[in-house]
Amino acid sequence: MNYSTLISAAQLLQVREPSWVILDCRHELVNPDAGRQAYAAGHLAGAAFAHLDEDLSGAKRAVNGDFRGRHPLPERAALIEKCRAWGINADTQVIAYDAHGGMFAARLWWLLRWVGHASVAVLDGGLPAWLAAGFPVTQVIDEPVAGNINEQSPLTTLVTVAEVQANLTSQQKTVLDARSPDRFRGENETLDAVGGHIPQAKNRFFKDNLQASGCFKSAATLRDEFFPLIGNPQQAVMQCGSGVTACHNLLALEIAGLSGAALYPGSWSEWCANPARPIAIG
Repeated sequence: MNYSTLISAAQLLQVREPSWVILDCRHELVNPDAGRQAYAAGHLAGAAFAHLDEDLSGAKRAVNGDFRGRHPLPERAALIEKCRAWGINADTQVIAYDAHGGMFAARLWWLLRWVGHASVAVLDGGLPAWLAAGFPVTQVIDEPVAGNINEQSPLTTLVTVAEVQANLTSQQKTVLDARSPDRFRGENETLDAVGGHIPQAKNRFFKDNLQASGCFKSAATLRDEFFPLIGNPQQAVMQCGSGVTACHNLLALEIAGLSGAALYPGSWSEWCANPARPIAIG
């Protein structure tokens, strides 16, 4: 069976095959070393570690010097090389997990789809769900056998800052911001250089995709909650602070059967870096 959105802890334990690649994506935005330290202290057997800053992001500055955001996309060729180092082949089932409701694992899920790899799923509930089920972790770090994955046509869509700015006039697309409501309103600048949001954007906090258990809500519930916000998903753009938690909303949309929304990778961190771009508050 191919898993392309979610896999439960019980399913992973029961059906995992030796060829599968598991990637630990744990991270803390205020402590970039925390994820690697947590991985060393205990992880799923056979899992490799994927660092948000080093593996799942690219250079913050474009060739012309423009700021691309806090976590811009890596170069596709560089990502393919990372995937090969993790042991991923064209037919490899990849499982990503974290301990944060899937906020970082969803980024890896989206990136692999961006280079055309469909067989990638997020561990529903992450490491907390795995441990709650009584399943084991290890401190043993295995050396993966290099894979041979090649770049394929994207299974995702993205938009540039210029397209988002043009949309202020055309209003053809709905922009949905995954940040917490206080950050969206401009009341909390802990992670944002400037408070507020892109004019006309709507807010859908990524944590609203989850049940109290930390697992995703059902497909039907997610559909009922997202559809009134975005209507046609192919006319929707997902963004957040730096293009990470926006992927959580994109995963939720895929679970809900509302495929086709685009990612704005630079997100708020890119947008607000240019004072000429308009900002809304409240």
